[in-house]
Amino acid sequence: MKLTLHTDYALRVLMTLAVLEGRVVSIEELARRHRVSENHLRKVAQTLVGMGLVAGVRGRAGGLRLAVDPRSVRMGGVVRALEEDVALVECLGEGPASCALAGACRLTGALARALDAFFAELDRLTLADLAGRGPAMRAKLGLDAAVAS
Repeated sequence: MKLTLHTDYALRVLMTLAVLEGRVVSIEELARRHRVSENHLRKVAQTLVGMGLVAGVRGRAGGLRLAVDPRSVRMGGVVRALEEDVALVECLGEGPASCALAGACRLTGALARALDAFFAELDRLTLADLAGRGPAMRAKLGLDAAVAS
């Protein structure tokens, strides 16, 4: 399974905002820190605000901040909400399968179990778990302890 760039960027934004513990961060700063397009991040931000995970702060010093307790956000739910199609193969999707082996193939069940295991692992993790709030994450983001605290 490959996550879309939209989901990838959304997870990065959420982890960054969790590490910054309430600090308002501009989209420009996020784009610079993650070396991604501001336009892409604006779309991601809109999605995350719509989901209620991120708050948009207006004004000159505006930007984004985490709107929820990172310990309450289960990552499986986030990925499910962000990904439109998680079917690994056509026969796991909601539409009619065109595979000649549909109904007789054991691969369908195996792939369904693999997808369940993938989401079970993500459901086990919270945003706080992923953010870690440790020095390694801050260092990767180019933050010093004074800015992040």
